[in-house]
Amino acid sequence: MHEQQTRKTVDTIIIGVEKQQDVDFSYSMKELTNLTEALDLRTVAQVSQKLTVPNQATYIGSGKVSEIKMMCEEMDVSLVIFNDELTPSQIRNLEKLLEVTVYDRTMLILDIFGERAKTKEAQMQVEVARLKYLLPRLVGMRASLSRQGGSGTGLANRGAGETKLELDRRKIESRINMLEKELESIVNRRDIQRSQRKKQQMPVVALVGYTNAGKSSLLNAMLTDDQEKHVFEKDMLFATLDTSVRRVEWKKNLPFLMADTVGFVSKLPTHLVKAFRSTLEEAREADLLLHVVDYSHEYYKEMIETTTETLKSMDIEQPMVFVYNKIDLTDENEPRTQANELFVSASKKLGLNLLADAIQASIFKEYRVQNLLIPYDEGAVQARINEQTHVIKQEEREEGWFIKAFFNEQDRLAFERFL
Repeated sequence: MHEQQTRKTVDTIIIGVEKQQDVDFSYSMKELTNLTEALDLRTVAQVSQKLTVPNQATYIGSGKVSEIKMMCEEMDVSLVIFNDELTPSQIRNLEKLLEVTVYDRTMLILDIFGERAKTKEAQMQVEVARLKYLLPRLVGMRASLSRQGGSGTGLANRGAGETKLELDRRKIESRINMLEKELESIVNRRDIQRSQRKKQQMPVVALVGYTNAGKSSLLNAMLTDDQEKHVFEKDMLFATLDTSVRRVEWKKNLPFLMADTVGFVSKLPTHLVKAFRSTLEEAREADLLLHVVDYSHEYYKEMIETTTETLKSMDIEQPMVFVYNKIDLTDENEPRTQANELFVSASKKLGLNLLADAIQASIFKEYRVQNLLIPYDEGAVQARINEQTHVIKQEEREEGWFIKAFFNEQDRLAFERFL
């Protein structure tokens, strides 16, 4: 119940191997520190080694293994985390030599997702990813697995006592199949909802981007003061694991749906990407993607690259507008736009009109401004136009109501005789 207060802080050492082609090594290590902090772990030391090819048995060289063992003893460290995914034998060998728990980047991210998952769907998706990761690692990992805890959130269970994990391959495969069937039924329900929305001709805008770029904050800012519709937002990694869809009506009678999606991170585990694929279906079906970027972050360019590559790997290639968020934390004082880029601040509500205009120009590009003249004895028609379309201007003239409105093809045909 009071897990956050009772959980013991664990001291950890993070370890990375810098390969020849690694151009983003320092960024990747800094991000690993942020990921450990997301689980309330304290990084007390950072060790790196330059290797052309990682050691097959221990990932790092034998000299480094001895050095880290001494550091663990001196600093009373019980956990070391590697910046890449390790093989089962590497984890086994390292735990034997170091005599501490060994985690890789994948295990860490799975634990964060496990701790953040609140809905049943997100919890099932994380469990599928965790089980698929553990499946080839069962042999010889009994001690390590019992330290992680049997289910749920791994490190989040530390201090609760060791949990026996007696899952054989068949049981795990059976559990994966059962979970995937349940998830499939959720996907089918979402597909039905999506097809119903398409019938209503409601355009969809999906927010994509790196974790903690401010996607949820931007959605809430676009919802103005409608607190009941607001989604959860917090300055933390992976605050959003579920796709939330909200109706936004920035301009009267020009509504669209905005979908908030799970954020990305570099080296996102393959199993996790596959598990959350259905959640990102909203982005694949969207009319427009808003690629939200934390413009205040020193590595924002690398974050853009990671997001772009992840979307490409999932065949998500919709029209895109780049939204550089958090300008209030930079030297930029005023929101601005250039080509398909916008510079805004969701928290300070700067540049939202520019964003609304950019969205409108893309998703309502089939709409046209039309001039109509409605005779005064056609009051019902005038009322319908006001109810159904976005009226820009309306005035009373001698012959009737002169109306300038934003029309799609369907509206144009319905009111053609008054054009």
